[in-house]
Amino acid sequence: MPHLSPLRLTGARVLTCGQLVETPLTLADGVVADGPAREIDLSGYLVLPGIVDLHGDGFERHLAPRPTAPFDKRRALASAAAELAVNGVTTAWFAQSWSWEGGHRSGAATRDLLAALDAVRSSLLPDVRVQIRLETHVTADHPEVLATVARHGVDYVVFNNHLPEALDMARSAPVRFAQWAAQSGRSAEEMLAVVHAAEAVGPAVPAALARIAALLAACGVRLGSHDDNSGETRAFFRRIGAPICEFPTNEVAAMAARSAREPVLMGAPNVVRGGSQSGNIAAQTLIAAGLCDVLVSDYYYPALRQAAWTLVDAGLADLPAAWAMISTRPAEVAGLADRGRLMPGQRADLVVMNPTTREVEMTLCAGRVAHLSGEMARRMMGGGALQAAAE
Repeated sequence: MPHLSPLRLTGARVLTCGQLVETPLTLADGVVADGPAREIDLSGYLVLPGIVDLHGDGFERHLAPRPTAPFDKRRALASAAAELAVNGVTTAWFAQSWSWEGGHRSGAATRDLLAALDAVRSSLLPDVRVQIRLETHVTADHPEVLATVARHGVDYVVFNNHLPEALDMARSAPVRFAQWAAQSGRSAEEMLAVVHAAEAVGPAVPAALARIAALLAACGVRLGSHDDNSGETRAFFRRIGAPICEFPTNEVAAMAARSAREPVLMGAPNVVRGGSQSGNIAAQTLIAAGLCDVLVSDYYYPALRQAAWTLVDAGLADLPAAWAMISTRPAEVAGLADRGRLMPGQRADLVVMNPTTREVEMTLCAGRVAHLSGEMARRMMGGGALQAAAE
């Protein structure tokens, strides 16, 4: 898909410099530009920076719509990228677990996903990357983790520990534990043995995490932790150089991150649904307390744009501030200075939204049309913009 020819969007309210203002926006050669160009009337619409999603595993449903029904990874990634575009997401990290759990959360599955993404990346319009969610107790895999990161250019790793959850499930919900084990092709007894083997390396984990964190940071990888449940946990990950705080489970952990000026990420589905599906703290509670910087898709890509409007409707933020939580701030956390704002020189990553229906009617990724629907499609075709791009 070629870049759109130089185009001047007029009549819309554009989110720029933290305000919605009616101002023209020129796009040329894949970036926001200055100067005259073919005009397209966007009166009645909002033009917003493209959404930057730092953590989402909704792509798993494209890889395996059912646990025992996997599909070709390259085709699945293309399908997932199309879903991103429909929802205004122009940059996304697919959160892939590297865990003792095995199956689709194994090291082999992570390597396969990265290889598939390498094969199709140039054909995807959204900028798709992989975040490795590294279980804390897979210390024997650390050499291969480092090799994989270097081989595929992985730029984001978060640490998480699901052992306590697994042990509790085995004790209190054995039927659910057996069902979970079956998804990895194991019996409950086999999975429990895997869990206990992982638990046994516990004394060596802190030092191993410090070593791999230093090596990853030296490669330019951004580091964080997932599901921090205390100030002590957050302090440990801070000490080893993992400042990004994903999904703190309570206000204490979020406050610990905020006191150290570390970014706090929460799930957009939590905002839209009014609470955590796993029983942890409500994201809106943290937002109201000023303890959340970024919203991520978690398991449902449409929730990002929906969450922005939920915050507006709840009176917790105006649209510029709410949208910044899914565009400007995540771009800053990721160190991407070329996106998240609609300013000259920035990538032409943007969303055109109908403020009445709150639907995304056009998504541009680096000046390329990734999604187009509704009245916007008629205006773009009527104005000759798509024909000019094809030429």
